[in-house]
Amino acid sequence: MPTTTRRDRRGDTPPPRTGSSENEVLRGFLDYLRTSITIKVDGTPEPQARTAAVPSGTNLLGLLNHLTFVERSTFLGDEVTDWQATFQAAPADSVADVLSRYRDAVRRANDVLDECTDLSAPIPRPRPDRPAPSIRWALTHMIEETGRHAGHADILRELIDGTTGR
Repeated sequence: MPTTTRRDRRGDTPPPRTGSSENEVLRGFLDYLRTSITIKVDGTPEPQARTAAVPSGTNLLGLLNHLTFVERSTFLGDEVTDWQATFQAAPADSVADVLSRYRDAVRRANDVLDECTDLSAPIPRPRPDRPAPSIRWALTHMIEETGRHAGHADILRELIDGTTGR
């Protein structure tokens, strides 16, 4: 059985310690994953941040751009007409621009969530004529969506410069 030395260990941050309520656990894990993906993108040099490392065209900046749209759609009620297009950042967007927009979307989503105490209630929407999922569903969906893309980002960042861990 192989042994692991300190040098071989990854710099992972363990899962968060949260409060015991369902809301605290869900939001704690979502924020943990949000931080994980921003760490993967932050500091990635251009043009590597937008360079596809896999045949699908997936790249770090595109993943974070997409997650910005998902946050805004899920928690703020923004309408997205072309989800595939969200996987590409505009050519003029820098890493800092996309990170800033993502962090702003997360801050605004958290402002909405701070006002929500009943997880079974629908997410408040600016347009009441549009159906809204429950807060519980929205949090669970964002954990799944962010976790999946954070995993993609782990692999892409390792391919770029060998950076691993959170």
